[in-house]
Amino acid sequence: MSNNQGGLTYYVDIVLCIDATGSMGPVIENVKSKALQLPDDLVNAMAEKDKAVTQLRLRVIAYRDILHDSETASMVASEFFTLPDDRLGFDAFIGGISADGGGDEPESGLEALAVAINSAWTADGDRRRHVVVIMTDASAHPLEKGVGRVPPAFASLVPSSFDELSDMWTGGQKTRIGVNSRRLVLFTPEMTPWPTIQEHWEQVTMFPSQAGAGLSQVEYDEIIDILVNSV
Repeated sequence: MSNNQGGLTYYVDIVLCIDATGSMGPVIENVKSKALQLPDDLVNAMAEKDKAVTQLRLRVIAYRDILHDSETASMVASEFFTLPDDRLGFDAFIGGISADGGGDEPESGLEALAVAINSAWTADGDRRRHVVVIMTDASAHPLEKGVGRVPPAFASLVPSSFDELSDMWTGGQKTRIGVNSRRLVLFTPEMTPWPTIQEHWEQVTMFPSQAGAGLSQVEYDEIIDILVNSV
């Protein structure tokens, strides 16, 4: 990574929240492939617009259903990988994700979103971008249903209501995400709660997904374009 023209430094953190439940089986390999492409494609697209990324870090959260799956299987999260230095670790973590479990729809997407919002975001650089990307084909349980069921490693990061989660996104005292840096990209179905988030939260872009449809190249290119233009 290098400094941008004009001396400005650009620090970009991205957290990918990937639904790894059984229903994602037909599309999980495509989603993983796109996730592996993302670091190189983002850097190249930024360079085309004379925006050189000084530091790019990616974190991955794979989630299922805390109401049905075991504590160890319901959610796993990496630390931030600084790329390209930690490329092997990033690739290995993505490669280890498999579609399994989850019980019946809905899943634990809101818990994953809460963990993502509470990531250890960078505070460095002249300009920063904190991006959360959700990839799922399912609706999400109300947070109230998961109280007492969130794995201990994440329990302190997950609120007990949607209002509290909204407060975290909008810059309440319990959040780590930068109010001016935040972006949320939803590759989700038009099912509760995703349209509500898209309508009422700021800095959100939604691409309606369909079960078994995967992440098309057109949608992927649009996501890259959103990320590039937001920095």
